[in-house]
Amino acid sequence: MANLKTGLSMLYCLGKPFKKMIREIPSAGTRYIEIVDDGLHVLSKQRVSTLREIGESYELRYIVHAPFAGVNIALSSRLLLNAILRRLKQSIVNTRVLGAKSWIFHPGMKTGISMFYPGRDWIANLKNVNLIVRFAQDNSVEPILENVTEPFLMKSVDDFKRFYDEFDGGLRMALDTGHANISGGLEDFLTELSGRIVHIHAHDNNGKSDQHLGVGRGTIKWDNFANLVKQIPGECVITVESVEYVRESLDKIRRMVA
Repeated sequence: MANLKTGLSMLYCLGKPFKKMIREIPSAGTRYIEIVDDGLHVLSKQRVSTLREIGESYELRYIVHAPFAGVNIALSSRLLLNAILRRLKQSIVNTRVLGAKSWIFHPGMKTGISMFYPGRDWIANLKNVNLIVRFAQDNSVEPILENVTEPFLMKSVDDFKRFYDEFDGGLRMALDTGHANISGGLEDFLTELSGRIVHIHAHDNNGKSDQHLGVGRGTIKWDNFANLVKQIPGECVITVESVEYVRESLDKIRRMVA
């Protein structure tokens, strides 16, 4: 039986300075807060210390979203890939110091030269996910792999099934409702991979672009979502990742899973 928790991603504040973002945390109305380690909110030693103080004061449980802007773990360029892996490893270390247990990251993606090297992106993705997972586990952080959209390599249920057939490890996944809505497989993820889902990003869109709309303001069939999500075995944290109608969305998700 599902043990569902609700939380809030601070993605909606990503355009604000870090100091303004952290002022929003105490009024979020939830113990589960997802920090985005990117843009104006890139984590540092001082910022981690500040977040820890806030977390201890309000008894929060943090989740960290890995850097994603310009990040591709399936690159063929060793020079660029090494820089990306260093950045991701630093994010994992900061996650550990912050006291967060979960770190959500994206798979690799295709590039402008992928057509000349069929299958090489997929092989590189597998290899580097394995490296990332081992490093995270060594730091007592659980890495969680998120479904995404084009041009990423892992978009559909079939992509994830293939990955899990080839990946030697217990990596669990974060289901992004908006991404799955674009790929046309939200309900398939919830039925066919429910045992892998430990985190959910909840937001809406028109089924064509990643708009991060408020819950119920796009084309997702949330009644179906509510019925299926309750069948997830074990604990799952659902963080609202909308950039508009944030409090309304959080209230809606809470009512769905009550």
